[in-house]
Amino acid sequence: MWYLFLLLAGFFPLIYGANFLVDNASSLAKRFNIPNIVIGLTIVAFGTSAPELVVNIFAAVGKNPDIVIGNVVGSNIFNIGIILAISAIITPLTVKSATTWIEVPLALLAGMAILVVANDRLIDGSPTSSVSRTDGIVLLFFFIIFMAYNLILIKKGNFTEEIPVKDVSPWKAWALVITGLGLLVAGGKMIVSGATHVATAIGISERIIALTVISAGTSLPELATSLVAARKKNTDIAVGNIVGSNIFNIFLILGTSAVIFPVPVKAASNVDMLVNIFLCFLVFMFIFTGKGRRLDRKEGILLVIIYLVYLVYLVAN
Repeated sequence: MWYLFLLLAGFFPLIYGANFLVDNASSLAKRFNIPNIVIGLTIVAFGTSAPELVVNIFAAVGKNPDIVIGNVVGSNIFNIGIILAISAIITPLTVKSATTWIEVPLALLAGMAILVVANDRLIDGSPTSSVSRTDGIVLLFFFIIFMAYNLILIKKGNFTEEIPVKDVSPWKAWALVITGLGLLVAGGKMIVSGATHVATAIGISERIIALTVISAGTSLPELATSLVAARKKNTDIAVGNIVGSNIFNIFLILGTSAVIFPVPVKAASNVDMLVNIFLCFLVFMFIFTGKGRRLDRKEGILLVIIYLVYLVYLVAN
């Protein structure tokens, strides 16, 4: 019970730390006259992915590969099957920004990339499969290219949606940024420690805990950002936040984790990666083959149903 409490309680400092980091780093950036769209695609994107990053760093250092791969893939599945789906149910999501047009197919390609790098046994005939340090470095290079391309699009694009940025004094902002980083570290350590002990105590795999509880908890910043954006009809932010987070999770977070500790991948994880690819493919098809580049309510409901079926599969197996 103590470790279950530790696991669940860890989400509070983790999420509050991410919020402190995003709000106050954005405020500092605004003081340097950095455009809102740049803040949204860099600081806000980094901040909402910070919980996954911190949890994965602790899992990689502690050599818990099931948590590393499960948190990345599980967060991506949760982002589409719950967060993007519910956002579309709240209000149909019309994609207007050229940046988002690029991110949607790139999220699909990132999902395919992780399936390829994690299947040495199937592709190369190796005795085991893993995301090696070399794979991690390649993923990080892709992340750098993705960020550079985003900044080029920002200079060329015409963005109408605004990212709300709080006005905070510089000293207070710096203090809260440092506090946020401290809370992120504390929360990440609590979650990984709690998850590993709970898995041992109740006899379920770390993979299942990572794919369900941890991935849902670390995705709460994305949930808050996208639902608020959907209610305000800032549809590019609602969609871009999710697909951008999925790209961050694979290229930056999994890449960083693999550089710290090569990640062994079990055959069961292929199902999770295929579900991620399938959901990304559906979003791609809904947006680019439908009328008006939009994700409708009925399509959002379908995504939720697929996620619930996947959860039933995890529990049954």
